[in-house]
Amino acid sequence: MKHLFRFTFVLYFAILGNSIYGQTIDYQPSAENLKARQWFQDAKFGLFIHWGVYSNLSDGEWVMRYKNITVKEYENLPNYFYPNAYDPTAWVKMAKAAGMKYITITTRHHDGFSMFDSKVSDYNIVKKTPYKKDILAPLAEACRKEGIKLCFYYSHLDWHHPDYYPRGNTGFNNGCMDWSGRPQSGNWDNYLKFMNDQLTELLTNYGDIAAIWFDGFWDKKDADWKLRAQYDLIHKLQPACMVGNNHHLAVKPGEDFQMFEKDLPGKNTSGFGHESKIGDLPLEMCETMNGAWGYNLKDNKFKSSKTLIKLLVKNAGLNSNFLLNVGPQPDGKIQKEFVDTLAKVGQWTSVYGNSIYGTRGGVIPEQSWGVVTANDKEYFIHILEKPEADWIFVPIQNANLKSLATFPDGQVLESKSFGNGFMLNIAKLKSGTPDLVLKCSKGK
Repeated sequence: MKHLFRFTFVLYFAILGNSIYGQTIDYQPSAENLKARQWFQDAKFGLFIHWGVYSNLSDGEWVMRYKNITVKEYENLPNYFYPNAYDPTAWVKMAKAAGMKYITITTRHHDGFSMFDSKVSDYNIVKKTPYKKDILAPLAEACRKEGIKLCFYYSHLDWHHPDYYPRGNTGFNNGCMDWSGRPQSGNWDNYLKFMNDQLTELLTNYGDIAAIWFDGFWDKKDADWKLRAQYDLIHKLQPACMVGNNHHLAVKPGEDFQMFEKDLPGKNTSGFGHESKIGDLPLEMCETMNGAWGYNLKDNKFKSSKTLIKLLVKNAGLNSNFLLNVGPQPDGKIQKEFVDTLAKVGQWTSVYGNSIYGTRGGVIPEQSWGVVTANDKEYFIHILEKPEADWIFVPIQNANLKSLATFPDGQVLESKSFGNGFMLNIAKLKSGTPDLVLKCSKGK
């Protein structure tokens, strides 16, 4: 009888532990979702766009907090937002020419302002700006015409909504944000409903959406976010739509890909990844082209095309995508420095793209000299840092050394089998390029 009670007790808590708000924790992605994940891993390269009324102040997307702007003061910003130079077709063609396969754009950032025609909030671009137009609809149409997938960034955090209460870590009146004028209470369930209503709009009104990219969970990590119910709603509306959450934690049930902010997967140089660990889902790193995500007039810390190409290749070698950000100007133009750099990246992807698109990484551990990517038939050896030594060791056991040559020009280099891989003579390779690529077929 004691054993029966123990079994019943354990079974009860096993069942309880495998359910959340009436939903089972075990997430079984649909066939459409699994196919989307494969596409995502094949795509490798995407464009991130941070754009909102904060662009008016030319000081990044966190300007409301960093400049201690009250809600009432900030509500004046939409009155001056008129992106007369916005050209979504030009944006999409720029991304496509750079070799990017998808675009992720901020539909609503932490300031709570919606960049689309929302029926559940008047605080949006159509109702509160003189522009009076939805910017997402023409972008979605341009993406469809150019064969680029569209993803939506959506913030869990909201510095404007009255029901986002109690305040999170970014909202304490600590000299960084003035919360005067805001209510001292709120209805959390109403806020969750508001978000889900907006997500329903985003996944109903703009055609097929490849992913929802969440951010801001970290502001209130202990809140009852009811994430699984929200994720289930997304998958119900669009089964192929992938869900990712920039919460800097281990993946949670219902998520389809895992992102790393300003860091290669598994690294923690930015300080965001100390609680995260790599799971079994597709991976993505996001990074800026200078220092800021949103437009910042004074930010001149531009990364070179060489640096960005190396990051793209390193991510591919670690089985991860690279989501590269631009912050458009308030008029809708993308600044010349970004455009010029992306054009140079596009020159590289037009020649070497086949060494990353459709490949998988994790073939070998990251080496001091670079990484290796592979498809079903071939290995691509990426020498990102040419060492002073003439020979390097490549720990691949089943490479067909007879087919080993530089990519794409076919220069044959000296090589010989050695232990659990082969030695490669790189003395003839010229340094100075972002990535020295060699290709060899897989052995039988």
